[in-house]
Amino acid sequence: MRTVLAPSPLRPLARSVAFALLLPALAAAAIWPGQLGAFHRVSAQPAAPSADQAIWDEYGFREGEAAQYEGDGRKFTATAWRFQDPTGALGAFEWLRPADSKPSTLAKLAADSLTGTILVHGNYVLRFEDYRPASPFLTTVIEGLKQVDNSTLPSLMNYLPSQDLIPNSERYVEGPAALQKFDPGIPPSTAAFHLSAEAQLGSFRVTGGDLKLAIFNYPTPQIARQQTAQFQQIAGAMVKRSGPLVAVTLSPANPDAAERLLSLVRYQADITLDERVNTRRDNIGNLVINAFVLIGILLCFSLVGGLAFGSVRAFLRRDGRGEAADAMIVLHLQDRWPSDPQNP
Repeated sequence: MRTVLAPSPLRPLARSVAFALLLPALAAAAIWPGQLGAFHRVSAQPAAPSADQAIWDEYGFREGEAAQYEGDGRKFTATAWRFQDPTGALGAFEWLRPADSKPSTLAKLAADSLTGTILVHGNYVLRFEDYRPASPFLTTVIEGLKQVDNSTLPSLMNYLPSQDLIPNSERYVEGPAALQKFDPGIPPSTAAFHLSAEAQLGSFRVTGGDLKLAIFNYPTPQIARQQTAQFQQIAGAMVKRSGPLVAVTLSPANPDAAERLLSLVRYQADITLDERVNTRRDNIGNLVINAFVLIGILLCFSLVGGLAFGSVRAFLRRDGRGEAADAMIVLHLQDRWPSDPQNP
């Protein structure tokens, strides 16, 4: 005999309660707001990577959302990807940027293409398709972003020579997956990412054919010197070390052009000193002025308090209710002490 259990009436209620509890979390997870200026959001869906998941993980991908907006007779798609830090956003920006895009003045890392705009703000990569936002519109977008990391970008990106650099060919590498995709000739074991290495890649158009240059950054010059010997074991590799940087190009068609390019890689120490910034409290003049302001406030408070107290006392005395309060307590001791003419 099989017993069939009837569905509990509490289960639908439990699902409803659980959904209601999850609603605030789902709303908080949204990146794009319901209204952007004259545009309203029509739909939104997660923008998770569908390919090269390992590279996205190396860049520290956290969440993404794509939203469709309409308004003012126009429509466009806005996509946002949030990463762990600005370095990951830099790597994703250089990877996702269209090859035919042109630099934009909207941000330090921004590019315009025929179809829209892509830019970096902190640890976010923002892409607008079929729309090029203006600065006021972008300010509205940025103010609505959550968990923004505004730490500085890596200085390694500045060591890539600009001479003969093919536009939009830069790639930032933080792990073996990106290295295998963007420069497969360099073994990940030689790059030694377990030693906290990072790399900036770029392609250059020189006489004899294009060549690819990779600049690896290591924590110390000693580690860079150690890895230089490893890079030199790669067949056809030309290697140069400068401080903690190791520049590598593989099998160049024109060794002379490669040598000139390597000579442009020069490490410059960037020392940051934490200096105390003086505030208004450090100005003795402000201290004196504030002291006089405080004295004036106390004097005004005392004057107002005295006038109020005196007015109340005068009002009570006029009505005859203040005489008892004003009366002094007299002991009349002369009535209790015996009178002695010789000892007054």
